Amino acid sequence: MTTSQDSPRSRRAAHFSETSEGESSAKARRAATPRTAAPRTADAPRPAMPSSGATGMRSTNQMSERTARATKRAAAAHKRRTKDSRSKQKSNAVPAVALVALSAIVAVAIIGFLVVPHLFSRNEPVVEDYPTGEQVVVTIPDGASGSQIAQLLIEAHVISDENVFYAETQKQNADGLMKSGSYMFITGATPSEVVKQLVAGPNATEYQLKLPEGLTVKQTASYVEEQMGIPADEFLEQAKASNYVEDYPFLQGAAESPTGEDSLEGYLYAKTYDLGGKDMTADTVIRMMLDQFASEVDALDFEAARANIKETYNIDISDYGIIKLASIIEKEALTDTQRPMVSSVFYNRLGRPFPGMGYVWPYLQSDATMMYVVDGEVTQADNQTDSPYSTYTNQNLPPTPICSPSILSIKAALEPEYSDNFFFYIKPDYEAFSETAADHEQATYIYESGQYLED
Repeated sequence: MTTSQDSPRSRRAAHFSETSEGESSAKARRAATPRTAAPRTADAPRPAMPSSGATGMRSTNQMSERTARATKRAAAAHKRRTKDSRSKQKSNAVPAVALVALSAIVAVAIIGFLVVPHLFSRNEPVVEDYPTGEQVVVTIPDGASGSQIAQLLIEAHVISDENVFYAETQKQNADGLMKSGSYMFITGATPSEVVKQLVAGPNATEYQLKLPEGLTVKQTASYVEEQMGIPADEFLEQAKASNYVEDYPFLQGAAESPTGEDSLEGYLYAKTYDLGGKDMTADTVIRMMLDQFASEVDALDFEAARANIKETYNIDISDYGIIKLASIIEKEALTDTQRPMVSSVFYNRLGRPFPGMGYVWPYLQSDATMMYVVDGEVTQADNQTDSPYSTYTNQNLPPTPICSPSILSIKAALEPEYSDNFFFYIKPDYEAFSETAADHEQATYIYESGQYLED
């Protein structure tokens, strides 16, 4: 049984009766000294409270110092842990940043390797070994832009700098004037030479089809076979007006000819064609020729010409008839100045009274029309046959043109030189146009006797 002195109540009473200084010390101890974690039983005596005085103060100060040092050590340890944690976070962050930077560098390197060369390759010379002075064929497709042309030339080693080529194009005002087709160039040529050739037009013979003026369809087929390798029989089978009349309305007269010829005779325009880069078939070649014919006659006024011919010669002539007459002029005239004069003779024969007869005697009497049939020189016997192409035995124009006329012969048929002439006599070194048969016979005698050489 505990005494009153040792009871909790008496200890608390004694504690609260201490001086103010002791009270302060007790408060300080309670604030600074942690409570024990062990449970306290009801019978367990409380530890004896230190008495006030120097001993109590020293004990309290020592505890305060120890507490302060512990607090300081705890703060220092916390600071170290925080620093270590931050350092660890930083050390973990560095590899991630480095990885991102490395990925960016790799991406830039890939773009530089794959993309940049393509951006600048057009302006850089081709570096592979390719000597200058070599002949190369370059085909410029239809509708190619200046940049596309430059790239083709660079790839063929004709030029090495696109910008220099552009500058030369501007200098020569060649924009829009450079032509498509196949060209023979020399590697390493000067930009000036290249631009001049592109303006002049294709010059490579490898893909060229050269057709002289005045060819028949049959002769054209032979040229095509010889130069392009397309069989002549295949070409002739395709060369029917009915095959193209829907796309080329000017073939209406040929397709509906009462003689049933269905021929493209007269419309396969003669020219040097470039087939570089094109699918070379009979149809391709024929369409090129028909396109060229359409382009050549586009500016010609057939309607006005027919009205003038009606008024001057009292002749109703169709567009198809004009092409027929132009083809005969092509074969009879030898010079450009002779074409309108020959045209005048034929229109006079077709529409005006024949001299000394008082009426129209519309026989053209052209040897050229029968030459179309015999494919060579004709005799009087040939001219007297019943062939529809004999203009000695048949009036007016033949069933079809007899060749493909030049644009100058077509113009001559549209605009004849007005004259009273009904005859002409033309040789390579001699010509004579006459109004009467007597004058014509005299002109013929002068040539055959050689008298013209004495003048």
